[in-house]
Amino acid sequence: DYARVSAWLATILELDPVGQYPLLMASQIYAQVPDAAKQRRMCEFVRREFDRDPDRRWRWLAHCAIVAKHRLGDARLALSYAEAIAQGARHASNWARQMRIFFLEDLGELEAATVLLGGLLASGEVSDPKEIHFLTQRLEQLKHAGKSSPPSGSRRP
Repeated sequence: DYARVSAWLATILELDPVGQYPLLMASQIYAQVPDAAKQRRMCEFVRREFDRDPDRRWRWLAHCAIVAKHRLGDARLALSYAEAIAQGARHASNWARQMRIFFLEDLGELEAATVLLGGLLASGEVSDPKEIHFLTQRLEQLKHAGKSSPPSGSRRP
């Protein structure tokens, strides 16, 4: 009964708002069952709880973004989770804040991905030389791919 499980996990978080265990359980255990509705329910729970403390809870929403993309096959949901992390979790790891760029690319929204990646590199926010090299290569690939595909507004569904 996942309604009960969600209520139980929420109660634990109310008693210990700093605790991570309920979100770990929701995203790593209960969201791994082979039932899409239950996976979605747990990821929705994590998304709601993320908003209450984004800087501590971003890891669990990042995991749910991966669940949404790879297990649920819902790239838009994965993107919405990644955007929430990028916009709300100031202290999230770079990889988590950059996920939305790659989800946009997967969705064929190359122009948006290119703009975000270019802005990220221009901001100086990334300082690791290897990461800068990887992201610069990725930006060049996106620019090249964008030239060889029609604008995103002209694509057919």
